[in-house]
Amino acid sequence: MMKMKLQGKRALVTGASVGIGKAIARALAERGVLVAIAARRTAALEELADEIARAGHRRPVVLATDLAKRGAAADLAARAVAALGQVDILVNSAGASIVGSQWVAADGAAARELFEINYWSPLALIQALVPAMRQRKDGAVVNVTSLAGVAPWVFTGHYSSTKAALSLASETLRLELNGSGVHVLEVTPGPTETALLAGARRDVPGAGAAMAWGPRGNTETLARLVVRALERRRKAFVYPRPFCLAPLLPGVARWFMAQIQRKLDGDEARLEAAREDVGAAAGGRRLTKNRP
Repeated sequence: MMKMKLQGKRALVTGASVGIGKAIARALAERGVLVAIAARRTAALEELADEIARAGHRRPVVLATDLAKRGAAADLAARAVAALGQVDILVNSAGASIVGSQWVAADGAAARELFEINYWSPLALIQALVPAMRQRKDGAVVNVTSLAGVAPWVFTGHYSSTKAALSLASETLRLELNGSGVHVLEVTPGPTETALLAGARRDVPGAGAAMAWGPRGNTETLARLVVRALERRRKAFVYPRPFCLAPLLPGVARWFMAQIQRKLDGDEARLEAAREDVGAAAGGRRLTKNRP
């Protein structure tokens, strides 16, 4: 299969104000891609756009949006096409998380917003942008999922569910686009130093101690791997590399994570803290400390 040439392509990157999305936007710009960057915080996007322009690359198009709102993704897609002319590469990197048990987070407002950001918005962007890629017989969709979708952690089950759903959607999309010329890449990060990981260490019971061991990745390396995987038309990859067997052996991964967490079950103090956190999120729309 021929390599994908990124020079001159046009990409939309969501969640580009921080973390993985920001690093991917920067890495694509360095490869000669004209990027539209999207997130809630306009100031952070403008800062990134200025940084990329100062490095001698084309200044990204800044598109402020709140993907927690239904309909925002379709509007974002339309604005991206208007600004870029077309979108050749869609990077679904925006993500959020909440803290709470299954019976507390349940189907509340915070949980529904979480699914809107992490799952429904990527699908809405795919709906808006992939048909034109199919007509051109060229394009790529990059979905950033998570190893949390393979093996969950207590009180973050809703985040795991959104990422597991997006992973399955990515595989289905790949099957449906077979032979179309549109490539699908699933990026599955494990522990990577981002605001989301820092928030988990701080707010999720037992997570800080559990994360004290094992490898942790960084966003710059991950972004370089995304670019290389796009160029080589890889279907999927896991980062950091030592975790690469987890999606292939999900039963083993879940058993291992369950062993780590077995002493957390039934801890009422931790549970009450999680309840208070989700209650504040649902009442005050504090969906996450790590939203882009």
